[in-house]
Amino acid sequence: MALELRHLRYLLAVAENGTFTRAAEELHLSQPTLSQQIKQLERMLGAQLLDRTGRTVRLTDAGEAYVHHARRALRDLAAAERAVHDVRDLTRGHLRLAVTPTFTAYLTGPLAAELHSRHPGITLTLREMTQDRIEAGLLADEIDLGIAFAGTHLPGITATELFTEALTLVTSARHPAGDRRALPVEELAWKQLALLTGDFATRTHINDYFARHGISPRTAMEANSIQALIAIVRRTTLATVLPDAIAQDHPHLTRTPLDPPLPVRTVALLTRADAYRSAAARAFTDLTHDVVRACG
Repeated sequence: MALELRHLRYLLAVAENGTFTRAAEELHLSQPTLSQQIKQLERMLGAQLLDRTGRTVRLTDAGEAYVHHARRALRDLAAAERAVHDVRDLTRGHLRLAVTPTFTAYLTGPLAAELHSRHPGITLTLREMTQDRIEAGLLADEIDLGIAFAGTHLPGITATELFTEALTLVTSARHPAGDRRALPVEELAWKQLALLTGDFATRTHINDYFARHGISPRTAMEANSIQALIAIVRRTTLATVLPDAIAQDHPHLTRTPLDPPLPVRTVALLTRADAYRSAAARAFTDLTHDVVRACG
């Protein structure tokens, strides 16, 4: 009896779902068939991989060790398939890109447009997610490249600096914050703000700035999207803090520098250190640097 890839996929499905029933539904198999396949795998290995005695099915110690290597094997095989299908002349290909949410408002558009202009045969899958999820996705080979911020990263993640991003106070052009001279940060203590929710890296950056200067502005509204935040600020007297590049692109918004200014952040292109880099990923990396230089 020979080990086949389906045995690995079936075991992972049971381990992740915790029951044969849910795993069978996910795999579009009958439960008896799935159970039989797992028993075949256990007989081939001469070890019990699953503990079936409880309400949920759990991996045994042997199962935990085996699944660790099985996941890596399937990830490497998927990378091998992409390498085989990689077309070096870029007439076709597929790129999986993830970005932190603020970049969808001003950076992903120019990058996607330039990719389509240079290499129309490459398909792009773009996902918006938090930085910790981007790094986990890179390590799990779920994405090829990420755009986030430089700093402390998970082991195995490589960061290449792209540019620095400045943040600024933003209000509606109908209700400017002042005469555009730098606003002392202490005056924010009496202003009402609309800010991104706490799961954004930008919000953490803003909160750290407020804490360093000993102020606690009233957050009247929170939003989990840049577009919603811009719409709120345009229609109210509330102020917000956004990347300067976003405010520049909106004629209905007014920028007011703060004194002292908010610290800049370094934007970086993230990759997995040992990942196979397809022709599409290499081409996108090159054009990213070109677009950044042109915008700078």
